[in-house]
Amino acid sequence: MVISKRVKQLMGGSSWVRKMFETAIQLKAEYGEANIFDFTLGNPIEEPPPGFKQALKKFSSHPIPGMHRYMPNSGYPETRQFVAQQLSKETGVPFTADHIVMTIGAAGGLNVTLKAILDQGDEVIVPSPYFVEFGFYIDNHGGVMRLVDTHEDFSLDLTAIEKAITERTKAVLINSPNNPTGAVYDADSLRGLGELLRKKSKDRKTPIYLIADEAYKTIIYNGIALPTVFAHYEPAISVVSYSKSLGVPGERIGYVAINPAYAGGEELMGAMIFLNRTLGYINAPALMQRLLPLAGANHVGVKEYQRKRDLLYGALSAYGFTVNKPQGAFYMFPRTPIKDDLAFVMDLQESFHILTVPGRGFGKEGYFRIAYCVEMDVIERSLPGFEQVAKKYGLR
Repeated sequence: MVISKRVKQLMGGSSWVRKMFETAIQLKAEYGEANIFDFTLGNPIEEPPPGFKQALKKFSSHPIPGMHRYMPNSGYPETRQFVAQQLSKETGVPFTADHIVMTIGAAGGLNVTLKAILDQGDEVIVPSPYFVEFGFYIDNHGGVMRLVDTHEDFSLDLTAIEKAITERTKAVLINSPNNPTGAVYDADSLRGLGELLRKKSKDRKTPIYLIADEAYKTIIYNGIALPTVFAHYEPAISVVSYSKSLGVPGERIGYVAINPAYAGGEELMGAMIFLNRTLGYINAPALMQRLLPLAGANHVGVKEYQRKRDLLYGALSAYGFTVNKPQGAFYMFPRTPIKDDLAFVMDLQESFHILTVPGRGFGKEGYFRIAYCVEMDVIERSLPGFEQVAKKYGLR
């Protein structure tokens, strides 16, 4: 065998998102892009905000000597301080640069975090539906993912989480706003989760960490506030990406923040800085780090995403689909009209050229995910197909 048995096994269960995305490319080449409605990949089309472009133009016109050289593995001090100041404003928690490490997006940040805390066989509890790469990240560092169900509206089921906790539980990994559901976990849920983990961590040598993947933290609708995990639990870690907030997913820039209230934070931060280097990332991209303070708190607006959400949600609901209205991110997760979500998704693709992702790719059969971070025109032209498939399966 050319590759390891373990990698061969993991590749066999690889991302449905990527499989469907690659299928979409093939179909566009065969039928023409205008005839394919691709809702497979969370690849935002919104352009970066003006502040980001102005900062990029400034550096291209007036480069700083040495601006592309190595820096501390944790990132530029001024960038970390900028992030700390922004976090302090958002959360009311007194962050400093010493609580921040700049990373290669949220993916790099999660791998650094998990490597820092996991021993072989340690368990990480993940509410389902979940972002499929979590399983691979946990496996990368010898961990075991333990999935737990959420409620019907995709909110946290604290009873299910409590039942899943064992002596090997090292962390609970949540994602809010959530991919694939668009759910935002409210303050009461986080408060309850913090109390649960505090109780279950008592008398342990190390606590059960609460890791919050907040890659979509700026994309929230209808004035809903995103509660901070730092207010509800001391051993809390936030992993953030600028991919969606700035519309630059290809640039791979993000950070990890450790709660200043956590007594073991200094040692944990030291491990993360060490691992940022030894996992091969070395440091987050120099240019992107320098751009962040200049771009300021600018981020991509949510009005267009909300318009798309409202159009799609209104149409699907009218056609008879059962769907929870997303509170954030740019995904919708309706029920499939038949139990076999893969069969439904394939019919949607073959009969109507609408490409989505089966819910089983996110640990939840009987659903399908729609990534509506596409042109409004794509959504509008896809609606007759959604209406026809609803009629076909007797939804209306």
